[in-house]
Amino acid sequence: MLRQMSPERTHRPRHFDSPRQELYLSLWRTYDQLRAIEDEVFSQFDVTAQQYNALRLLRGEFPEPMATLELASRLISHAPDITRLLDKLEQRGYISRERPEANRRQVLIRLTPTGLEFVKRLDEPVRSCHERQLGHLSEEQQRSLKELLRIVRVPHEEEGSVWR
Repeated sequence: MLRQMSPERTHRPRHFDSPRQELYLSLWRTYDQLRAIEDEVFSQFDVTAQQYNALRLLRGEFPEPMATLELASRLISHAPDITRLLDKLEQRGYISRERPEANRRQVLIRLTPTGLEFVKRLDEPVRSCHERQLGHLSEEQQRSLKELLRIVRVPHEEEGSVWR
């Protein structure tokens, strides 16, 4: 016989091994919730968040190129296969690659005019996404959260990282 739960007790109390575990899992859950909103936006444009991040960084340098290693180091999340990510963007005509004569081992990536137009089309949907994700926070809450997250990250970031 199944026991019905009383309306006032629908959730079991959560148990964590430590306050740090609870905090970490809270961050993970928050990331998952915010990423789901982001995925809705990017799936409409058949692009991943990481591909968009690469295109956004290249737009910041447009019309100049950026070295592959520089791009990889500036991505928000680590891309274990940056070559594959760039292959997909190149297949869609959003980027071009070149090897300079002075250093044939280096690969320079340049945003194409098609890529620039594509990133511009994403500007408003991405702004709206961020508003959905974090627009309920006051400016002071946003500043405080940003600073707390920076403090959490610093010991784990490489020297010279723009995220330190």
